[in-house]
Amino acid sequence: MNPERGAKIALTGAAGSLAGDIIPRLLDAGYSLVCVDRVAPAESYGQEWVITEVTETETLVDAFAGCAAVVHLAGIPLEADWDRILTANIDGTHSVLDAAHRAGVPRAVLASSIHATGFTAVPRPGELVPDDTAVRPNTLYGVSKAAVEALGSYYSDRYGMDVICLRIASRFDRPRDVRMLSTWLSPDDAARLFRAALTDSGHGFRIVWGVSANTRSYLSPDAGRAIGYVPQDDAESYAKDLIGPAAPSAAAETDWDRQFIGGVFCSPRPPRHTDMHPSK
Repeated sequence: MNPERGAKIALTGAAGSLAGDIIPRLLDAGYSLVCVDRVAPAESYGQEWVITEVTETETLVDAFAGCAAVVHLAGIPLEADWDRILTANIDGTHSVLDAAHRAGVPRAVLASSIHATGFTAVPRPGELVPDDTAVRPNTLYGVSKAAVEALGSYYSDRYGMDVICLRIASRFDRPRDVRMLSTWLSPDDAARLFRAALTDSGHGFRIVWGVSANTRSYLSPDAGRAIGYVPQDDAESYAKDLIGPAAPSAAAETDWDRQFIGGVFCSPRPPRHTDMHPSK
């Protein structure tokens, strides 16, 4: 069952940067929100907030009561030590899905990542990587996102919940390097993606690439189209700033970028949570 306009939606990780992209647009679409995070927000958006750890299942059951869907964004967004990844990303997702099931929430939209299958080879020109390509995680973070997808599949098949996993590629305000000319997800398209996942009339378990309408994209748009996702932004408008003698050295394409869709995250020293601004 897809939530109708005006429905109440629960959103975890609501004080994070991705939530900051999509909350105003969900409100514009007429939804009301129950915002869940472990820290108090800088901006409340006039919505209900529940401050709790994402692993506090009983608190989440109460928070999710009466919600038409749960959008799960909470978690560590880059590589980190296993204990932290396990607690925040895997245990946290299990807690969210279990609470949603117990509260009778019919739909969950889960933030997965390109790094769940980051060791997938960059396809040849003209070919596309399917939305549901097999998991090949390139980091412990990627392993956690593969587990997010597996948990979503389980709760869909076992309990009949509609679950859409969004394999977010490179979510930034603008592309930062040559790889992102293929993998960029703009803030506006991120909002379009989550709104499509909430309003889709389909049922069951699905995996969808989270990527903009990039000219150089090698990620299939098929599953996105199937849920009504119509991206409107293209990283190509930034290409002149990222390619050529005047481009910053940090923007250059690496051997890892040419080999695997997970890029430098496939290297022996992937960026960690403390190294850089959260990205995918």
